[in-house]
Amino acid sequence: MTLPHIDFNWLAVIAAAVSAFVLGGIWYGPLFKRVWCREAGIDPDSAPQHPKLTFATAFGCSLLASLMFAIFLGPDANAASGFGAGFVVGLFFVAMSFGINYAFAQRSAKMWMIDAGYHIAQFSLYGLILGAWH
Repeated sequence: MTLPHIDFNWLAVIAAAVSAFVLGGIWYGPLFKRVWCREAGIDPDSAPQHPKLTFATAFGCSLLASLMFAIFLGPDANAASGFGAGFVVGLFFVAMSFGINYAFAQRSAKMWMIDAGYHIAQFSLYGLILGAWH
């Protein structure tokens, strides 16, 4: 049995993962840190207990997500179709899944909108980068 050939660009996958990491730094930093922390019940001035582990986990997850999204898009995607696919995945798969979890966990709508917005932007960026850069 032979495995099918999967065509993707490793540099584009890494660039997409880095874009999510940078976006997260801006999104959960100057844009929404205070309100997100308040909604999560976290002191915004405290650092994670193990910041290296937290950031390594976040980057590893971003790398795996961008790799699988590259495979999902396939080699025929372009910037526009990639962006559109990323927007749809971010909004209707990720954000709606978060919505279910947040409803049962009784988390605030503000927190859901912040987290959902990040993932919509994240996957839109993935699609844009991966579609534009084969």
